[in-house]
Amino acid sequence: MVETGETWRLDGETITLVFIATGQDNINLAYFGRRLPEGENLDALARSGQFGKHENQPDTPPVGGFLPNVNAGYRGSAALQLQRADQALLTRFILDDVSVSQDKVDFIWLDADHQLELQLCWEIRSGDMIYARYTLKNEGEETAYVREMASVMLPLPAQLDRMTQFAGRWTGEMQAKTRAMERGSIELMSHGGKSGFSGGDWLVLDSSHAAGALGYHFAWSGDHRVRIEVNEDGEKMLIGGSAPEQSAIPLGKHEIYQTPVAMFALATDQAALTAQFHQHVRSKHVLHRRDLTGPRKVHLNSWEALGFDLDESRLIALADHAAEIGIERFVLDDGWFKGRRSTNAGLGDWTVDTDLFPLGLKPLIDHVQSRDMDFGLWVEPEMVSPDSDLYRAHPDWVLSDRSNCPATERHQLALDLCHQGVADHLFACIDRLLSDNDISYLKWDHNRRNFPLASGNGIPEYMQTVSLYALLDRIQTAHPDVEIETCSSGGGRVDLAILGYCTRVWPSDNNDPIARLRIMDSWTRFLPLEVLGNHVGPSPNPVTGRRSETDFRAKVALFGHMGVEANPADMSPGERANLKAHIALYKEWRALLHSGDFRRLHHPDEGVYGQIAVGETRALAMAAQTRFADNFNVAPLRLPGLDPDAYYEVTLPEPWPEKASAYLTDPDIWRDGMILSGMALAERGLALPLTHPETAWLIALEKVKS
Repeated sequence: MVETGETWRLDGETITLVFIATGQDNINLAYFGRRLPEGENLDALARSGQFGKHENQPDTPPVGGFLPNVNAGYRGSAALQLQRADQALLTRFILDDVSVSQDKVDFIWLDADHQLELQLCWEIRSGDMIYARYTLKNEGEETAYVREMASVMLPLPAQLDRMTQFAGRWTGEMQAKTRAMERGSIELMSHGGKSGFSGGDWLVLDSSHAAGALGYHFAWSGDHRVRIEVNEDGEKMLIGGSAPEQSAIPLGKHEIYQTPVAMFALATDQAALTAQFHQHVRSKHVLHRRDLTGPRKVHLNSWEALGFDLDESRLIALADHAAEIGIERFVLDDGWFKGRRSTNAGLGDWTVDTDLFPLGLKPLIDHVQSRDMDFGLWVEPEMVSPDSDLYRAHPDWVLSDRSNCPATERHQLALDLCHQGVADHLFACIDRLLSDNDISYLKWDHNRRNFPLASGNGIPEYMQTVSLYALLDRIQTAHPDVEIETCSSGGGRVDLAILGYCTRVWPSDNNDPIARLRIMDSWTRFLPLEVLGNHVGPSPNPVTGRRSETDFRAKVALFGHMGVEANPADMSPGERANLKAHIALYKEWRALLHSGDFRRLHHPDEGVYGQIAVGETRALAMAAQTRFADNFNVAPLRLPGLDPDAYYEVTLPEPWPEKASAYLTDPDIWRDGMILSGMALAERGLALPLTHPETAWLIALEKVKS
């Protein structure tokens, strides 16, 4: 048995977690902060952090902790809601065992009356990222039903008093909004069967008066809910997990339900928090297939260049223009398959349209490869058009309430991936495409929300996501050399669970460089540049209608996994030359961009965005202005993260922004290089001409040998 007051300790590289058993068969977090000395007295630490009972509490003050008991007077949410038949199940879990290893702790509770076992695992992984999840096992004869079950119940450090969420919409993803965590409850929730744009699965919690920042992520590609509760005693609790199920999850005898993983990390500041997330994403814990990618190849995607106005000859011409500017991967987007002349038809019929490609895709692929590019293809397997052979043959394969007129979105329906016939059909279609053609890359899209959330057969919504993972895994096993990009109306399904199957995400359908700077500024708080597709779109931009110079669009796209959506044939010779030069710069610097220590550069002037990637011997920074500055001389750009005692040769790689370059004091000095210390670059910075909107500079820094 576990004794009340017993403590356990778990250490990461920079943090310590101390757990304590309370008198209510509960576990609470006694300490969560910077790593403690090895000889710290855990009993004294736990006691020194406890408050005494006050007048407006039960005689035994309730504890939030990891399994709060609302029947003992706890005034917050429970960790789980169970039922049998139509009746709520009143459980009484007794703490039975605690197991601690080097980087993991497991807590086990038993409910003898209902023969249920509940296990909670907290594990520290790379980047001091903490994984939390609950597992429920039914050992009874009678089926138990899970209505809701958290992945984490996290008592928050007292100094954290504000929250930043990253909500948005299509083409306006990840809009950072900070609010105070005041008494009461804040709830964020996604709807539609995917991570969505609601921003409840990416959070930063910090303090208005003290150092420290906590990042939270729910690693799941379905719906989520997070709630932050602050009670009248000032105690704060974060409850994160899947959204409540419309159809409860049944657990028969010996069956197990395991929640998705909730991840969180605690750092000294937001820059350190970003470094921890990047380190973790780059590890095998997330990017299992990182070794597959090699250098991140420059893409050209056909969509904004041609749309549905394509055929073999136009695509071959586009491929030729792509090769001339240095493109390494040619991606054929929507419109290549049977019946697909608009968004109104064809999804589900994944066979090549012989009217467009009389001999199939092979002649196009052969031509692309002859120009030293590999070939990628767009698919949207989870969807079906009512106007398709597949739907006419199998109308019962869609998510539906079994009405005669299922509701469409974008003229399409969502397939029920839990149906074995659907899963087998989709695998067969994709397997045939990849077996018959030399395709190295799939852009896997998902442009419709999944509704109804549970299909007419009553299968819970979470099984749709489980079935998606199973399909992706099946395809990868059959075709281990094929990379997959995840896209869902842009950034509508970006999470660290799906990155276990994919090597890249599409952050937004909005390639407007000004919009993209803001969107990337938010995504890079959590995700490293190499997984974030970042493309040079056409001008005027098809989403915003804004016209912008090629130089500005290219410099913005260089900080990411660079690609092109525009048609080079529509550009002037000067624009093509400028884009080609930036693609060459990307190839020169991508190894650093995709492995170096990344920092967002904070600038006092409104409208200036900055980023820097720092390696052992070199660094590359980018500064971009999005508006007309209030002052003609914008404040110097400071460059943190460099070795303060080292000296760097500083240059501005060409091509330069034409208008802004006229304001350089001495162009030859910036072209040939000047020597400055890392300390001077961080403390004073560089005076760059950033007055005019849509101006961007690259700054190269090479460490000078002493």
